[in-house]
Amino acid sequence: MSPMGPQLKFNADGLLPAVAQDGATREVLMLAWMDQEALRRTLATGRATYWSRSRGEYWVKGETSGHTQAVESVRLDCDGDTILLRVRQEGAACHTGNRTCFFTELRDGDVA
Repeated sequence: MSPMGPQLKFNADGLLPAVAQDGATREVLMLAWMDQEALRRTLATGRATYWSRSRGEYWVKGETSGHTQAVESVRLDCDGDTILLRVRQEGAACHTGNRTCFFTELRDGDVA
């Protein structure tokens, strides 16, 4: 880490992937995107705030669904290009209603 703080490496669109992980079980819940402002809001409020690439707007997880993510910690990976949020998840993390977005297992032959 530099004396100025961690070096964040945003992609060409100004975004970082943000992985949400259950703080208690360490289960990976979802992946979303953050820009600098979403990260600032998350750190300031303790509520997971993401950038919606499809809608072009910020969204606070659970604001409409009630399936909130209270942020316990925010970590940066060793390359500075991915965020890990450890959260206290209330309700489903996935928009499909599943606890996690990672519920589909791939097997040999599933990928051409």
